[in-house]
Amino acid sequence: MLPQLLERRLIVVLGKGGVGKSTLSAALAACAAQRGIRTLLMETDSRAPMAAAMGITPSFDPVPAPGGFSSMVLDGTRALDEYLSLVLPGRAVLKAVFSNRLYQFFVQAAPGLRELMMLGKVYYEVTHHERGHRRWDLVILDAPASGQALSLLKMPRAARATFGASIVGQEAENIGRLLHDRKQCAIVEVTTPETLAVSELLETGKALAALDLHPAAVFLNRASTIAYDATAIDEFVRAESRHALKHLDQLAAIARLELARSAHTPRAHSRLTRATRTPVIEVPELNDRYGENLLSRLASFFTSRLNISRARHGAAGE
Repeated sequence: MLPQLLERRLIVVLGKGGVGKSTLSAALAACAAQRGIRTLLMETDSRAPMAAAMGITPSFDPVPAPGGFSSMVLDGTRALDEYLSLVLPGRAVLKAVFSNRLYQFFVQAAPGLRELMMLGKVYYEVTHHERGHRRWDLVILDAPASGQALSLLKMPRAARATFGASIVGQEAENIGRLLHDRKQCAIVEVTTPETLAVSELLETGKALAALDLHPAAVFLNRASTIAYDATAIDEFVRAESRHALKHLDQLAAIARLELARSAHTPRAHSRLTRATRTPVIEVPELNDRYGENLLSRLASFFTSRLNISRARHGAAGE
């Protein structure tokens, strides 16, 4: 599944807060860059947590990031100002508009407009050419948390209905066409194995289906696998009780808790597969990794999955 994802022009990554959506977006960008794909990661959180994790200064313009890709912060107000700079003549007019209190009030009171401008900026980066060549082979959008992301994805249809055949309406139609083109755009949902997180993903999936948007893959993040079972714990307790091992009861309790937690992963995988009929990719939990180290390990994981897919494809063709 990963090779097909990286062949798209745009990947939109969705998920509730706390499931690791941003980290996986960056790791996927690094994986793509390692394959020679010119990749731009766009994060929508104005606090720019991924820029901080990568040790780079947040920027509204693309800047190089560790891992070989470029990164930028996507801001609706900034995108609107940028758009107006293209359609309004002269700096004096721009300065007058941007400093006008009515304009500032209008921007703050119209969040839907900011969302449309954000998608317009994404569309620009996906389609922008320099010297006859595409600037980016792949754009990865680290979308807001699920509820906000759905509002973002609804905007092209709403704007097209509102503005009709005007310039704004035509731009909204172009954006909507890109989002619905499965050959160019892939939507990836991210969840962890916990029941609540999986349930929210399934609800988001229903909302996406109502927009005629269908995820290409689900990343089951922090998937846990345990190399022992309850019998092994019991045998360990019996063997070590003879040696009066300190904290034996506590160690056994921790092992049982981890065993119980690991059971969430196969249940979540099965539930997601049945409910979504979408490929589910388990991403391992890496508790001992943080920041750039974590991104590097996750990028290596994605690369290993690509190598497995390539090997299978080659074997099938022999």
